[in-house]
Amino acid sequence: MVRLSRCFPEPEVEVLAKLEMLNPGGSMKDRPARFIVEQGLADGTLRPGMRLVESTSGNLGIALAMAAGLHGLSFTAVVDPKTSPTNLRLLELFGADVEMVTEPDEAGGYLHSRVRRAEELVRSIPNAAQVNQYANDLNWRSYHDTAGAEILDAVDGPLDYLVAAVSTTGSIQGIARRLREDHPNLKVIAVDAVGSVIFGAPAGARQIPGFGASRVPEICDPAEIDDVVHVADAESAAGCRRLLATEKVFAGGSSGAVIAGIEHLVSRLEGPARIVTVLPDRGERYLDLVYDDEWVANLPDPWQEHEAVTP
Repeated sequence: MVRLSRCFPEPEVEVLAKLEMLNPGGSMKDRPARFIVEQGLADGTLRPGMRLVESTSGNLGIALAMAAGLHGLSFTAVVDPKTSPTNLRLLELFGADVEMVTEPDEAGGYLHSRVRRAEELVRSIPNAAQVNQYANDLNWRSYHDTAGAEILDAVDGPLDYLVAAVSTTGSIQGIARRLREDHPNLKVIAVDAVGSVIFGAPAGARQIPGFGASRVPEICDPAEIDDVVHVADAESAAGCRRLLATEKVFAGGSSGAVIAGIEHLVSRLEGPARIVTVLPDRGERYLDLVYDDEWVANLPDPWQEHEAVTP
C-alpha cells in the first residue's frame, strides 16, 4: 500500500492505495481466480481434468488460466472484439483456449453474448464448469478473506472511506464487508462507468474493459453502497495520466477512474478524511487505450447521451 500524497496533496486528506497490479498475474482478479479454483477442488465441485469456462474482458481470464493450469484444469476464455490484443496474447501464453463472440447483444455491447456463449459451451463440453463471476459468492469472499484483511493489517487507525471501481462488485463488497467489521462507520463509494447499468443509470457505450457492466450482478447489494460516482472514459484516461505523472504508478483504466472518483469526493469533503482505495491492474495492458493520445482524442462525449447520470 502507498500514500498518494503527491496526487492528492490536500493537507487534511490522506489517500492510501493498494497496488493490486503487483499480484503475480498483474491484477486483482488473481484473488477470485485462485480462491474459486482452490475452494472448488477442496469441496469436490471441481476435479483435476475438468474445464473451466468464463466470460471475460481479460484480467479474470488471465488469472483463471494461471490458476487452472497450476491445478490440472483446462480453461476456455469467452472474449469479444473489444478485448485488447495484449490480453488476447496473454491468455494464449498462459494456456487458455480463446472463444471470440462477434455479435453484439441487445444492450449494444457483448457481455450478454459472452455469457450466453459460455453457458452453451458448458452444456456441450463434458466435465465443464462455468465460473460465473457475476453470481458466484466466492468472488466477494475472496476479497473479504484476502485483500480486506491485508488492508487492515497494513493500516493503523481509522478509515473513513473506501473508494473502488466496480464491474462484478465482488471486490468492493468483499473488501467493504471486511473493513466494516473493524470500522462500522466506513462510507463506501462505488466508482462506476458512464454507460454502466449496475446502479440504475442509463445504458451506453463503454470503451475501457473490465469497468462497469451492462447487467446488474447477482451478487450486488446496493444497500451496502453509500454513494456512486459515474466516471466517463476520458476522465478515466486523465486519472491514469495524473497518477503516472504525480506518483509514477503505471496503472490501468479502472485505476484512473478511481483517481477521478476520489477527486469528486475530495471536492465535496467538509473536513479531514482518510480514504483507502484499490488500484486493480497494470498500465501495460492499456497502452493502446488510455495512454494513446489518438484513442483519447476520438472518445465521444458520453454526457450528451447520459444527462440523467449524476456524477
